[in-house]
Amino acid sequence: MLHFVRVLRGAGLALGPKSALDALAALSAVDILRRDEFYWALHATLVHRHDEHEVFDHAFRMFWRDPFSANQALDLLLPKTTLPPRKPAPGARRVADAWPGRAAASPPAPREPPPHVEIDAAFSYAPDERLRTRDFEQMSAHELRRAKRLVEKLDLGLRKVQTRRLEPHPRGRRVDLRRTMQGSLRTLGDSVPLEHRRPARRPPPLVVLCDISGSMSRYTEMLLHFLHALTSRRERVSSFLFATRLSNVTRTLKQRDADLALRACGQKVSDWAGGTRLRQCLHDFNRWWSRRVLSQGAVVLLITDGLDRDPTPGLGAEAERLHRSCRRLIWLNPLLRYEKFEPRAQGVRALLPHVDEMRPVHNLSSLEALARALGQGGQKRLPRQGGAGDARGELAHALDHR
Repeated sequence: MLHFVRVLRGAGLALGPKSALDALAALSAVDILRRDEFYWALHATLVHRHDEHEVFDHAFRMFWRDPFSANQALDLLLPKTTLPPRKPAPGARRVADAWPGRAAASPPAPREPPPHVEIDAAFSYAPDERLRTRDFEQMSAHELRRAKRLVEKLDLGLRKVQTRRLEPHPRGRRVDLRRTMQGSLRTLGDSVPLEHRRPARRPPPLVVLCDISGSMSRYTEMLLHFLHALTSRRERVSSFLFATRLSNVTRTLKQRDADLALRACGQKVSDWAGGTRLRQCLHDFNRWWSRRVLSQGAVVLLITDGLDRDPTPGLGAEAERLHRSCRRLIWLNPLLRYEKFEPRAQGVRALLPHVDEMRPVHNLSSLEALARALGQGGQKRLPRQGGAGDARGELAHALDHR
């Protein structure tokens, strides 16, 4: 039972020593020789949320077939049958990663022991520092898992802006008559202390438009984890995915479990790794969603490489309308990882004059730089940056004079 609880805890369930004691107490009240009673007794004590059911179910079927691997010798004598591959069950990857002995499955050690070398780490850096500068496309499976954990801890702090609502404040410029009269009742009118209030400040809404076309497929998984972290940790976040059509996945990404949320997105969205109809998707957003989600000065993150496959003109007009409807329009382009990037594509040239800023989004450092930029600036237009930012400014200047 202790081993089983450790497997569940490694798969992401919030369990501790008390959970194992509760499970043993539940098993003492049922017939453990009956599989259904044994299953539901553990389920009642170890599962606390609805999204943990599938993880528990897969771990139960995988663990209790042979908890202590006592029949491994007999398994070697059984004939091996090749079965067709089937789709893994939800939570199967998490349970497999948390299985005892899985972490120990590392490459074999060299035959000759390496010489003992003492390294002074005073001026070195942690492995995560190298991971922050590695491109998502070049990461291994283990590095992607570490990067996902770092993305979940990323704090995207938007700078607070002034709203029309008022909140109590001792140094406010406006007198709150209602709270002042209520306070005078406590002293029966002998003294009337003035209560003040001022305009409340809160982070603006955040709207994310993420491209999931074939040219962005190498970055889609990490960007979806980034969207899930934003949606689960912040209020007023709206997420949209687009390739050939626009899909609203805001409610889907609100699930607490990242694997289940991404799996639900895969079932809901049907145009993965296809072409890009950027103009049509921006048109649909401006027509059906802009008035709903762009109120109160929202900040828009447009994640795309700008490679539009739609031959119909009008992308610049749709981008201009989107820019006028929001507080800031930030374009996150993975192609900026190249130092010699030039805006030659037609879609890139149409988008550049209507964005406030264009930033790379190909590694963890770029995401951290984005978080710092959103926390520092609240102005409409930002100063031009070097590299691709200068190209954007020169192109916009030339188009204005034309």
